[in-house]
Amino acid sequence: MPRYKPVHKGLKLLPVDFDKQVQPGSFEHARCYLVDHELDLSAFRARHKNDVEGAPAFDPAVLLKIILLAYSRGIVSSRKIEAACRENVLFIAVSGDSQPHFTTLAAFVSEMGDLAAKLFAQVLVLCNRQGLIGREMFAIDGVKLPSNASKAKSGTRADFLHQAEKMEQATKKILARHREADTAPSDEPGVARQARKLEHLQQEAQQMREWLAANPSDRKGAKGAVRLSNRTDNESAKMATGKGVIQGYTGVAAVDEQAQVIVAAQAHGTGSEQELLTPVVQATEPYRAPGTVITADAGYHSEAGLKQLAESNIDAYLPDTGYRQRDERYTGQERHKAKPDPLYDKRPKDGKKAALFKPKDFRFDQENQTCVCPAGKTLYRNGSNCVFNGHLAVKFQGVQQDCLPCGLRAQCLSTPEKTKTRQVAFIQGRAPGFETHTDRMKAKIDSDKGKEMITRRFATVEPGFAARKAL
Repeated sequence: MPRYKPVHKGLKLLPVDFDKQVQPGSFEHARCYLVDHELDLSAFRARHKNDVEGAPAFDPAVLLKIILLAYSRGIVSSRKIEAACRENVLFIAVSGDSQPHFTTLAAFVSEMGDLAAKLFAQVLVLCNRQGLIGREMFAIDGVKLPSNASKAKSGTRADFLHQAEKMEQATKKILARHREADTAPSDEPGVARQARKLEHLQQEAQQMREWLAANPSDRKGAKGAVRLSNRTDNESAKMATGKGVIQGYTGVAAVDEQAQVIVAAQAHGTGSEQELLTPVVQATEPYRAPGTVITADAGYHSEAGLKQLAESNIDAYLPDTGYRQRDERYTGQERHKAKPDPLYDKRPKDGKKAALFKPKDFRFDQENQTCVCPAGKTLYRNGSNCVFNGHLAVKFQGVQQDCLPCGLRAQCLSTPEKTKTRQVAFIQGRAPGFETHTDRMKAKIDSDKGKEMITRRFATVEPGFAARKAL
């Protein structure tokens, strides 16, 4: 039988040279060098007033290196970072065997505030100095991030006021029962339970009243609609994801194509990506060149957003939601939609009202300007070159003697008991003088250059979010 050298595991006492643990040329060495020699941490150091009196503080440079090393390894818990500083040789070397307590690490991160943005800006200056920002294309995308907030504590001011009133009414009922129980034989366990419940209700009602007093108005969306507030974290929002509804933020980033350097990163308490296009584009202004192209996916597409980009003279490629139907590269994708969704089956359920016939269900002969309905009856044309919302259209209408006795009325008319005949219009394109920014963007996206930019956007922005999710 072959013999092998022994493999040692577990505890072993070894002489360790901390300087040799962080190897030159490694990512850790570069990070430590930047923190020690390139970043300006004077704002962090200005917080300490222990020049003469007070206990020695942890060097902000050491804490920053520990946090950055932990985040790069997917460690985000302060307690786990503290344990790594005691047990992991690389963490011990980077921290200089400081071993900060988890409360120190948590306080350093939570109190960083605007200084984090200033550090981010310094890093971008260094990246630019190293020639890592090409400024040819910035790709924008986002990801939904859960916050440390309770979904159950979301609602409008009216919801919270109603809840507070119900709690106060329940409190009064418990007090009334308590008075009645004072005259009856003593039930110590029951009295104790009622007392705990009463205390909990009073505390909840008081907290809700205090929140309502501190927040005199509802949150508003971009169009003025009421947005749900949250009593745990009022800047977060309820938003739908592929794995259910979360209470959190939409993290959005703009990534430079050359070396995938993130040039702008923001977090917003909204699930609407259309609202986030303008803020993130504005954040990239210090790093854009006159010819920098902005790309984003269909979630950021809106007429208002495209108008602002055009007015700012920014070249952009933002596909609309229907660009895949016009792109031959996606031919046949409909067969995939027919497959059941592993998370949620979105196919129509039995008993659901059938959808009404749409214009595509009618046979329209553009050359002869005729139209045949699903029942095989010919409709007469009652309008040509009509304008609907800036579009040219041809209108047709059914004949009463055909429509009234038709057995498909329930599938053709939304109110068959009131409406006699069906009308249908076929869009022929934009009317002269009605071209929108969306129309112009569709032409750009459908071009060979547009298809190329969509592919380049994928390759630029998606790896950054994939790396974040892998942590």
